[in-house]
Amino acid sequence: MKVTFIVCVLTGVFLSPADGHVVANFWDSPDCIKFFYKEKVPDLGASLTDVVRLCQRFLNTYHFATLYNTHYHTAVYSAYIFQPSNGGGRETRWFIEPQLVNPSWSEEMEDGYKLLQQNPDIYLGEKQALNEDYTNSGFDRGHLNPNGHHAVPSRNATFTLTNVVPQNPTLNQNAWNKHESKLTSLFNGNCHQAYVLAGAIPSSNNWIIKNNVRRVNIPEYIWNAYCCVDQNGRPILSGAATALNTELNVVVEHTLDEMVDFLQQFSDAPVNELFSGQCKA
Repeated sequence: MKVTFIVCVLTGVFLSPADGHVVANFWDSPDCIKFFYKEKVPDLGASLTDVVRLCQRFLNTYHFATLYNTHYHTAVYSAYIFQPSNGGGRETRWFIEPQLVNPSWSEEMEDGYKLLQQNPDIYLGEKQALNEDYTNSGFDRGHLNPNGHHAVPSRNATFTLTNVVPQNPTLNQNAWNKHESKLTSLFNGNCHQAYVLAGAIPSSNNWIIKNNVRRVNIPEYIWNAYCCVDQNGRPILSGAATALNTELNVVVEHTLDEMVDFLQQFSDAPVNELFSGQCKA
């Protein structure tokens, strides 16, 4: 069944461009656009009015970029550059994005519990998922941009709820985890630099529901794609993968061109390239 990215008109708080965190375009910040190979931002999801562009900021530094769907409360994708892990950085906190509550608030992601304590009379979850949405849901808080693909403090920054989706626990803890570990070995052994996109395809009508309210869409598929370059910035390796978000626990690998065809099935707008030149020399 064809599942389209539903276009929804933003209501409530108007998300105006900001100098750092919520931006009109990823090009607004050199420290944000750098996460895209040759500064090529994918067309995927860009035309929708229910998405915002997040330059994910932690400790006054940008660590990755996210195209976030404020209707589904999940990301279309996160874009990052792989870093060899230096250990540590496993957060017990879950961050949220203050500027998705009020555009005048901090550009830095903040501990959701702390922000709630500071603003007890303001609902924080109109435009984003909250930690309690996942509690007792039966789903893992599945990282799109995996913490294991970063060194501290970027690893800490991946623990923002705009970077996670409801993921089947069997898939998250087994086949998808093994796939991410496989990519770690591949990137460490073959790439001077690896640019990665990691995203989710929303389901047509499958949600985490709290108090009879649809809070977080449960994706139909999880996916990622990568472009590896040598020390001269020339493409040397690329690939992609998808996984049905069920206990089937199977990861299917693709070429980048196959990945575009796959994503096109779920989009009414042209998907086009995921990376500049589709990461071809």
